[in-house]
Amino acid sequence: MLSGIRIFSDDKYWNQILSDFNATLVTNPSMADVKLDDLKLNLPVSPMDLKTTIIAALDNTKILNAVFGRPVQLSDTQTQIVVRLYKNGAMTSDDLKMAMGYASNANTHAVETAIYGLRKLFGHEFIKNDNGVFSLGGI
Repeated sequence: MLSGIRIFSDDKYWNQILSDFNATLVTNPSMADVKLDDLKLNLPVSPMDLKTTIIAALDNTKILNAVFGRPVQLSDTQTQIVVRLYKNGAMTSDDLKMAMGYASNANTHAVETAIYGLRKLFGHEFIKNDNGVFSLGGI
């Protein structure tokens, strides 16, 4: 039902329920696609309402509009980078890779290539790198 969605919750009961729905539970909120504790669910909640709420939380349109001030078309990787930096403020390269599902020591340049593309589209200062810590800058 929620296969492939990385969810964080501090509540052990919710974690059991989410596990039963095949969600991937993460222990670090910056690695989550959804932070269940932030969704403010009205209890009791049906399984269908839970799924609908989680899927709605994955819609990043509002975040992208807040960052860019207009609708934009980005690749999935670029969208994930912008959303994660927006939600977390700043992340190291390794944390950003892990949050996107890569091992920190993975031999991939997908994240760096996506950042390069974002900088090419929106200017070099759009994504800042301060001693290995990425954050959103200005457009």
